This record gives sequence, structure tokens and C-alpha cells, in this order.
Amino acid sequence: MGTDDSDFLETADVETSSDGYAARFSGATGEWMLAVQERIAVRFLAGATARTVLDVGGGHGQLAGPLCRAGYTVTVLGSSDVCRARIAAMVDAGQCRFQVGDVLHLPFPDRSFETVLCFRLITHCAKWPGLISELCRVADRSVIVDYPTSRSLNKIAPALFGAKKQIEGNTRTWRLFSHGEIEGEFVAHGYRRDARIGQFFFPMVLHRMLKCRPVSAAMEGATRLVGLNRLLGSPVISRMVRT
Repeated sequence: MGTDDSDFLETADVETSSDGYAARFSGATGEWMLAVQERIAVRFLAGATARTVLDVGGGHGQLAGPLCRAGYTVTVLGSSDVCRARIAAMVDAGQCRFQVGDVLHLPFPDRSFETVLCFRLITHCAKWPGLISELCRVADRSVIVDYPTSRSLNKIAPALFGAKKQIEGNTRTWRLFSHGEIEGEFVAHGYRRDARIGQFFFPMVLHRMLKCRPVSAAMEGATRLVGLNRLLGSPVISRMVRT
């Protein structure tokens, strides 16, 4: 929603790593939404047969925590030291590593990590092709990303933006993508898509408005059963592999 570059930041992970952002996923419905994301991401990562992982913009800890517990060697890249706060306990315990750096100029050599993750960042990044270029550069085998797609009920996002802002309080402008835009950029850097699935058929803001995990889970279970989530769900999680 929105195309003015002034509304987008290359340091968007400062916000997504904050306590305020984490509050969007508080309660039973929020925990359920995170569980859906985690389940798909972990499955995709297992399919990539990788152990070393870079989580770009992952200071929110939504994936770093589960991956550390699963035994992966995880490095989280944040735009600022404040992005360390929510994963500080894991970093201090030596369970994962945190590094400050520019997401458009990642401070790592080429092919430093077997797999690179980037969640909740591309949609807020005006220079998203540059971000994808860097993700591809530092990954040795695969890149796993999420993004909201225009091929979904997100097409009605403008009508829901007011309600979304009222519910979340700190909603920011984001961008919808076609699959071709994202996949074309990866192809330009020597990657191809080998797995893709949509997380939710219904907009996430609707589930937050309902505030009823059983109802939301039943709704999404029904659409998933008939294949709508795979085809039309959003945000999309895609695994890209080096060709």
C-alpha cells in the first residue's frame, strides 16, 4: 500500500524489532499467526539442508529463537544495536550471534552462510532489489523470504488500512508484490524458486479484529484444505535456491 519512497526505510527492522511491534502478536491469535509462519519457515529451512543461517532484520526474534532451539548456527543482522534487545538473552547465552550492519551492504563475504532468511523487511524497503542482491550474495545455497502479494485478498488492503492502523497503532506503509517481481530479481542473481506457499488466505488484520484463535484457525484450515492458501495466501514465504 503506497508507493512514495519517503514512506519506506532501509532500517525498517528497527521498528519490527521493537516491543511495540511484538505487541501485534500478543495473545492467542498472535501466537497462532507466529506458529503458522514458524512451521512453514522451519520446513523450508530443513528442505534447504543448511546449518548456518543469517537472519537479516531478524531482531524481532520470531525465527531466531526457534532456529537456535533446533540447533542451527544463527547470526542476526540488525540495522542498529537497538535491534538486539529482544534477542539479547540468546546472544548473551551464546546461542546466536548478533551483528549491526547496513542491510544494503551486508558486512559479510560472498557465500558466507548456507541459508539467508529475510522476513518482514522486503515489503518496507524502497530499495528492495538492492536488498535481494545482498541476500543472494552472502547466501551459499538458498534464500528464504516473505512478502505480501497482490495476488491475494490483500487487494482490499486500502479499504482495511484505517482499521489496521486503529488496531495495530503503529502500522506503516508497505508494498505489495507480484510473484514475478520477486522471482525475477532472484533469477537475475542466479537463483530460482523451488518452494512457495501463502501463510493466510484472509488478511491478518481480519484475524486480529476477530480476536478468536479457534475461529481464525478454522477459517484458514478450510481454505488451506482446498488449496487456497497455497495459491492465494499472503504473506508468501518462498525458498530460492542457487542454480
